[in-house]
Amino acid sequence: MGELPPLSLADWIVLTVVDEQPTHGFAIAALTAEDGAVGRVWHIPRPIVYRCLDRLTGLALIQVETTEAGSRGPQRSILATTPAGSAAVAEWLHEPVPHVRDMRSALLAKLALLTRRGEDPAGLIAAQHDILAPVRDTLRRRHAAATGFDQTLLLWRLENAEAAVRFLDAIGRSSPAPPPDDAG
Repeated sequence: MGELPPLSLADWIVLTVVDEQPTHGFAIAALTAEDGAVGRVWHIPRPIVYRCLDRLTGLALIQVETTEAGSRGPQRSILATTPAGSAAVAEWLHEPVPHVRDMRSALLAKLALLTRRGEDPAGLIAAQHDILAPVRDTLRRRHAAATGFDQTLLLWRLENAEAAVRFLDAIGRSSPAPPPDDAG
């Protein structure tokens, strides 16, 4: 298939949910609603869910498996990932995020999605730690040598990196992944 174009976090979440089991857009929208099992981490409005489904279908990462009568409306398409979609999800779920600022969004979403699958997140947590610990160490050195507003800005970045590494250490010490979440 070649290299994928960049996908948004919403695209990745929708693709990963479809990869869990064949499903339809309304079920995905319920999972990604503000109070949904995934939406409490990263909310995706219903119109965006359907836009993601169209895009992922166009990229041949998902496909219509079947259609069924909707309980309160038109027929609905049951979607499933293609082999390329499943491979992309498997890679993305275990890939650490590049920046501390991405932890609140992408990393927490990945951890939630791994938990839904019943997968152990230890590999992702370790890989994320390996990326962030050197960043934190560099920020410590730069902060120590900085003056003026540069020192203030570096302190802000350092405190965020320190908190991120502490978070990774804490969840790395916790028990293995709990069983998949029933919600959904």
